[in-house]
Amino acid sequence: MEETGAKQTNLSNHLKVLREAGVVETEPCGRFVYYKLRPEAIEAMAGQFADLARTARATAEANLKRSCP
Repeated sequence: MEETGAKQTNLSNHLKVLREAGVVETEPCGRFVYYKLRPEAIEAMAGQFADLARTARATAEANLKRSCP
């Protein structure tokens, strides 16, 4: 919370989404929970983002647009 300035509930909600998506894993320690990134998940997302960027670039270069009604 101190590093981001965000409220604890906001951070908890974001961490929950990341945990459910498999991007982070948790390690309980007493009343605290430590989170760490899962490198394999980050690598998989990097590949998917690269594919998305290639598609976006090709679409932009082809100037493909939907017709306006």
